[in-house]
Amino acid sequence: MNMKRVIQYLTMAGLVFAGSLFAFAQKGGDVLIKGATVMTAARGTLENADVLVTNGKIAKVGKGISAPAGVRVIDAAGKYVSPGIIDAHSHSMLDAINEGSIAVSSMTNVGDVLDPRDITIYRALAGGVTTALLLHGSANPIGGQSTTVKFKWGHTVEEFPVAGAPPGIKFALGENVKRSNFTPQPGQTPRYPRTRMGTMEVIRDAFLRARDYKRSWDDFKARKTNVPPRRDLELEPLVEILEGKRLVHAHGYRSDEHYNLLLLADEFGFRIATLQHALEAYKIAPEIAKRGTGASIFADSWSYKLEAYDSIPYNGYILWKNGVVVSINSDSDERMRRLNLDAAKMQKYGGVPEEEALKMITLNPAKQLGIDKRTGSIEQGKDGDLVVWSGHPFSPYSRVEITMIEGDVYFDSAKDVTMRAELAKEREALEKLEMNRAPAAGGTPPRLPSERRSADRDEADRGNNR
Repeated sequence: MNMKRVIQYLTMAGLVFAGSLFAFAQKGGDVLIKGATVMTAARGTLENADVLVTNGKIAKVGKGISAPAGVRVIDAAGKYVSPGIIDAHSHSMLDAINEGSIAVSSMTNVGDVLDPRDITIYRALAGGVTTALLLHGSANPIGGQSTTVKFKWGHTVEEFPVAGAPPGIKFALGENVKRSNFTPQPGQTPRYPRTRMGTMEVIRDAFLRARDYKRSWDDFKARKTNVPPRRDLELEPLVEILEGKRLVHAHGYRSDEHYNLLLLADEFGFRIATLQHALEAYKIAPEIAKRGTGASIFADSWSYKLEAYDSIPYNGYILWKNGVVVSINSDSDERMRRLNLDAAKMQKYGGVPEEEALKMITLNPAKQLGIDKRTGSIEQGKDGDLVVWSGHPFSPYSRVEITMIEGDVYFDSAKDVTMRAELAKEREALEKLEMNRAPAAGGTPPRLPSERRSADRDEADRGNNR
């Protein structure tokens, strides 16, 4: 088989593979789910209830709803329906997530590097996750700008960001910022800051500069000066924070550091949207609640480094009891698929009520990201971001059967099974290709680059002589 035919075959195989996965993104936006136990995450749990989605929006929730003509009906008798899960801390769809060469990288934006082909998206949908906050890394006291997306697998990258979601930015504190686990190369100057106090100084200095920059623009707009200030892409996002237009999501572990950041925000007159990870946040729960700041935590992941040591499994319960809006995040492509079980742990450790525990992976992260008016709960007028479960979502024996975003199905477990069989046949066909067989089994040994170039020239010469 010549190289041209091999390339053609592999291209066709790749298109078949992509098409089989992307087929889950069914268009329509109209669906009626019948006879399920509907966990609304806002208005209690409804037994033997229906959910009608029209044009991507939840039109009705209740009993005895009839499907309009042409609307797909899903029989969910004996099954559970929940809102789509929202992960308030993810690095999916991203590759290089740290611009660690400088301390303040607020001019960077992860939205510039989204990868809609990341297989993590499909796997997240298989775990009931429909929405995520994609964050810059934690190497900088002030990191890059974040993006809130819906996992619209199979769509163009422009369709992933959630329209109208408030813009965000990543801050970070602690060991990752002061580079505790990074040894400079010989002759390399360590980047400032190298201490926790240096970290706070960097953040304060940045906001002092941003405040002066804002004042310069205010003076120009008020015609106190005639020459506009030079645009500063580093400071513009910080001005948006001062103006309440951009949300701060702050990585950190130790409560003393997070409390220092809360005080610095008080100093400059803005609010921290979420304390991310926040394993010791139970120590300062009243201070967090007083400022209207949220906490996005791990359920039971700790002790993997020194600053993550002083955590307890009751962190989420104590925060909730003190009135903090709590979400549970993954910070992991793997843990993302089991956030439903992390929510269940909130019942185990402290006895958080079922609906409040469900809110920690649905409505609460929606509130933290400023998108709760359109998603996060099953209520009339909200997006049809829904998950059909085989059983109670807090049970380790339950699995996701259907995940939909705005009424469109993006994961269907029954179709997934069919797809696996198709991919197995495709793999078998590929393995039989001469180029994929071992030489002892009749395959062609791999050639050196110089041999390949010579063969390509010969093929080109033959083409020119035809």
